[in-house]
Amino acid sequence: MDENLLNPELLANKLIEEEEEFHHVNNPVTGLKPIVKKYLGSVASVEQKGNKFYFTDGEARVEVTVVTDEIIRVRLAPHGVFLEEFSYAVPKLQPKPYVFSLHESENEYRVSTNTVNCHIRKKDFFVSFSDTQNHVTNEDAVPMHWEENVQFGGYYVFCTKSCHSEEAFYGLGDKASDLNLRGRRFKNWNTDAYSFNWNQDPLYRTIPFYISLNEGIAHGIFFDNTFKSTFDFGSEDRTRTSFWADGGELQYYYIHGPHMMDVVKRYHSLTGTHPMPPLWALGYHQCRWSYYPEAKVRAVTKGFRDRKIPCDGIYLDIDYMDGYRCFTWNRKYFPDPKKLVKDLAADGFKTVVIIDPGIRVDDNYWVFKEGKEKRYFCRRCDDYFMEGHVWPGRCQFPDFTNPEVREWWGGLFDELVQLGVAGVWNDMNEPAVFGAGTFPDDVRHQYDGFRGSHRKAHNVYGMQMVRATYEGLRKLMKNKRPFTITRAGYSGLQRYASVWTGDNVASWEHLRLGNIQCQRLSMSGVPFCGTDIGGFSGEPDGELFTRWIQLGTFSPFMRAHSAGDTKEREPWSFGEPFTAINRKFIELRYRLMPYLYSTFWEHHRYGFPILRPVVMQEQNEINNQARQDEFTYGDKILVCPVLEPGQLNRRVYLPTGTWFNYWTNEQSEGGQEVVVPTPLETIPLFIKAGAVIPEYPVMQYVGEKEIEEVKLNVYFTEHEVNSFFFEDYGETFAYEQDIYLEKKFIVAGKDSILTIQQSMEGLYTPRYENYHFNIIGLPFKASKVIIDGKEVKELILNEDKTLSFKFSKNFKHIDIIK
Repeated sequence: MDENLLNPELLANKLIEEEEEFHHVNNPVTGLKPIVKKYLGSVASVEQKGNKFYFTDGEARVEVTVVTDEIIRVRLAPHGVFLEEFSYAVPKLQPKPYVFSLHESENEYRVSTNTVNCHIRKKDFFVSFSDTQNHVTNEDAVPMHWEENVQFGGYYVFCTKSCHSEEAFYGLGDKASDLNLRGRRFKNWNTDAYSFNWNQDPLYRTIPFYISLNEGIAHGIFFDNTFKSTFDFGSEDRTRTSFWADGGELQYYYIHGPHMMDVVKRYHSLTGTHPMPPLWALGYHQCRWSYYPEAKVRAVTKGFRDRKIPCDGIYLDIDYMDGYRCFTWNRKYFPDPKKLVKDLAADGFKTVVIIDPGIRVDDNYWVFKEGKEKRYFCRRCDDYFMEGHVWPGRCQFPDFTNPEVREWWGGLFDELVQLGVAGVWNDMNEPAVFGAGTFPDDVRHQYDGFRGSHRKAHNVYGMQMVRATYEGLRKLMKNKRPFTITRAGYSGLQRYASVWTGDNVASWEHLRLGNIQCQRLSMSGVPFCGTDIGGFSGEPDGELFTRWIQLGTFSPFMRAHSAGDTKEREPWSFGEPFTAINRKFIELRYRLMPYLYSTFWEHHRYGFPILRPVVMQEQNEINNQARQDEFTYGDKILVCPVLEPGQLNRRVYLPTGTWFNYWTNEQSEGGQEVVVPTPLETIPLFIKAGAVIPEYPVMQYVGEKEIEEVKLNVYFTEHEVNSFFFEDYGETFAYEQDIYLEKKFIVAGKDSILTIQQSMEGLYTPRYENYHFNIIGLPFKASKVIIDGKEVKELILNEDKTLSFKFSKNFKHIDIIK
């Protein structure tokens, strides 16, 4: 063995030499001298200012900021001058008064909180992190480094960490790869990726946040840099994990676990959570490029009502516009849009329209005329307007990084809102330009006063467009919640919009990929996500479409969408038995609506991801790192979609605990794989023991009927288990003033008694009077039920051995006694 490998100092020097050799290249543009990376030297001194610590090697400075007990930010200024603080991802860094301290020893400085330590090694400026048990969770493999960007000015910035042999990595948004990112390299540069392939990269969004899992301990890294960035998870060198950017500042947040769930919640404490969506947005949506003319829209919506298939949203793609001009209507296809939208609303359909960023160059077009007069369109470095061709033809593009432009853009939705449009779909906002791909690098952006080129603004352009849309709609719609969807975005986009995974393909491979992408988005802080059910391009058969509907039933965002050159793709398009099965699962979606909505509340208020891969349930189990088919919706419903054609059964891994088969109520112990039948009309669904799953009656659309009672499915457990049930008006922001009702159920059972407790928080009062209890899995025959000291007289023992009874929703304590 090389003796250098036994000496940490010699090994570090060797790694630095390898890095320098690897990056020693001539500049192809200027022909200037070779570019050599520059590394931090030894620590010369340290200075403290409040919760910030400044370390220097004499020229470069490193800022270590204690954000919370569990979050520490690291910034590098190669020549000692930091950029002014600004971030679209972290709107305002608000450190709280945590206890922290600085310690110095012979070899290092240590910044400590009650939870985590940040170590700065004196001799070589290595930065590492450890927990209170001195277990090192993250450490530099070489010092932070940078490279002079001769062409553009500024720096390329690099950070390289040690990568352990069993370390797994998750996150980065909806990358088209396996759930575990280990062994792969990825680029973040928002890209219009039509009909993308497995392992194609980059895609539509930039989420520079990942979770590391090693020896059962998790931590996160959020690299808040909007330039084109790259992440290498042991691809070039299996012993190293690196991230770097083509400009900007080396600024990253270390987010401590030790649980993956903790990391995601703390990431949300930085970047925000999704606001509560309107309840109808959780229903089934139907879309196509495009439904036109008006008669076609009416025929499709009538098809849902005639066939008794629930649906809440109908989408109008670009053909509803006049020559693809945003904020206009094609009067040939839609002669009276106000009447159409009103009629659709009367039948329970919310209308969602598409809006793109490209504004046609036409002095007779009012939107272009206003934008031109106010100088709201992007310009290049020589002050010419940035122009490119998209759907309307020759276009200019608003600079959404300018707050004045965002306010103007938001106001443009006034007419659509007055017509009754309920939601807006932002597309083509990577930004995409025909032929060129996107804007040239020299396009200038106002960037909220922190001016920069398109190299800096590209990855946030779509996020700022949908921000303008959301904020404008919120003002115009008064107290109603807007529904927005975006194709492109950056970390923090969840504060403004839902997403879908883009222009996918009608194939079994894309069904599997979409399942993984939605789990990954949820882990990456983007909870309201879904796929184009059935695939956007290509032709699914009835089996594939039905299996996709089944998966979509348990996607936070459920929408079927297809390209205009494909066959029609409504839930009834493939005939029987597919229509009946599709109806069954869409109805299941509506029955489970209160559970889905409550799970969204858990995300919004507490930062929990909505979809959770099995590895988040049991991160200590090494085999779970490879499990990517299954996930839980919230923490109570385990979903294992069928992802292969003709599959009549499949293996399902059940995490530790007791699980009930949703269809049969059969109990199975977790920590093992079970084989489950998967005929076309079903998929494996399991409910966690102790869960309380609320159900609404089936409706054709949200709000169709007055709810007279809520069914509570209570699953027996021998342990104490908590469940949440959230209710409010479903469409207003009254919940922000505590006009909501958060109910907490505690279920605990023994051999001869099952206890259910309920506590409530909030000021909202539902109109219904009763719960319909359905007790599942009782190991004994109940002799009586005592609720708040009163015995319930009418008990029903059903054929499936479940116990049913009804009682007022305002109970505190229930005992079901043998």
